[in-house]
This record gives sequence, structure tokens and C-alpha cells, in this order.
Amino acid sequence: MKFSKYHGTGNDFIMIDGLSQYVDYKLLSKDFVALLCHRRFGIGADGLIVLERSENYDFRMVYYNSDGNESTMCGNGARCLVQFASDLGYIKGNCTFEAIDGKHEGKVDELVSVKMIDVDEINDFNGDFVVDTGSPHYVKFVNDVNKDSFVSDAKAIRHNETFDKEGINVNFINKIGNKIHIRTFERGVEDETYSCGTGVVAASIVASEKYPDLNKNIEVIAKGGNLSVSFEKNAESYQEIWLTGPAVKVFDGDFK
Repeated sequence: MKFSKYHGTGNDFIMIDGLSQYVDYKLLSKDFVALLCHRRFGIGADGLIVLERSENYDFRMVYYNSDGNESTMCGNGARCLVQFASDLGYIKGNCTFEAIDGKHEGKVDELVSVKMIDVDEINDFNGDFVVDTGSPHYVKFVNDVNKDSFVSDAKAIRHNETFDKEGINVNFINKIGNKIHIRTFERGVEDETYSCGTGVVAASIVASEKYPDLNKNIEVIAKGGNLSVSFEKNAESYQEIWLTGPAVKVFDGDFK
């Protein structure tokens, strides 16, 4: 089976073209996907994505976390998939595709943009925030995102009694000037990732509530690079949410 490796600001994925080759999903068991994503014994990735056929759209996104479980929406993964589909010649410029959380739009230019689902509510959690941007996210404002204790502090939140069973992604953020600095601990990966698209969206929306003066095209600085988020806000929800940033092909390969 042929594959390609892509990354979006350091958030890296194994990409499989399910339009030109048969994908045996029995082969893609939890253990085998986890092995492929393992950074010592496999290819190494934060997740694995299959570009699949869709009856209604240009393609369908099937996403697995690095632990081998099929998971919720991945924003950077979706951007990499749009670039992958463009590189393969399946789309030109704009596209529509379906993911586990519904329909999305994509745009390929110098950067790659994906339209995310609307966000209808932001929930307070002991002074921090919980928001679903296609995946559940916990957002905490801190004075310094670069503290050495980030992973252990985030892991404690992810595994507290409220979130332990279903899991939650944990984001620590800080506003410096007109930019948001972020670090993210992802469930399924169970560690810090260099970037998380749905987390960047969650951070931008929560920050816009706390800081109304923020530009509605918010630049977010993650460990692996910069992303931007734009949106429209009305009285009831955040709409027209677009996540934009680079999506880069690393290499091609095959596995048996």
C-alpha cells in the first residue's frame, strides 16, 4: 500500500489514497495503525488519514489518531488532506469534503484553508473554558506557555474525573500583542503535539471572547509554526470559521 507523509505546522500525518488503490480496513486495525504511527518502530505520525470516496462531495476524510482509534475532526489533518488531494490532481483550487463531523470546504493556494463547523457555545469550567470545534477542547489562559510542567499539567486535566473516560484536548494559551501563543496536549496522541488545528480554532474563539479588541483574523503561534483563524460572530454562534496555514509534503513510501 502506497502512502505519503504530510505535515501542517509540525502536526504530521500518514496519508493514504483510497481513490486509486483498494484500502483493506481490516488491515488498518488499531494495533497496526498505532505501529505505523510509532516514531521508533513505524513511519511516525500524529495520525493516519485515508482519502476516500464520497457520494456527495469531492472526497471523504477517514481519520485515525496515533493510538489507532478512529477519531473526531482534525483541522490540520484536513488541511493536509486537501493539499494531498490537490497534489494528486483530484481537485483544483476549491473543494468540498465530508468528515466525521459533517461537510467542510477547502481552498488551496499558497496556503491551505479549511472551513470548520460552527461553534454554538463556550462552557465555563472552573474559570477555564471547554469548547467543541469538531473535537472537544479545554482552553486555559496562562502567563507563560513555555513552562516545563506543561505536559504534566495538561495530562492531569485530560485525565481528571470529568474528562478521563472520553478524553479531551488541552490547550494552554497566552495573548502577546495581537497574537495568541499556544501549546496543545492531544488525546489519542497522549502527548504534546507541535500544532493542533481544532485547538487553534478553540483558542482563537475563546480569546476573542476575553479580548474583544482582537482582530477577527487571529494569528496563532504554535510550537510547529503559525496558523490563522477567521470567523464571523453573531448573537448565537461563531460561523464562517476558516483555519489557514501551510500543508507540506514530506515524502512518499509504501508498506506491506
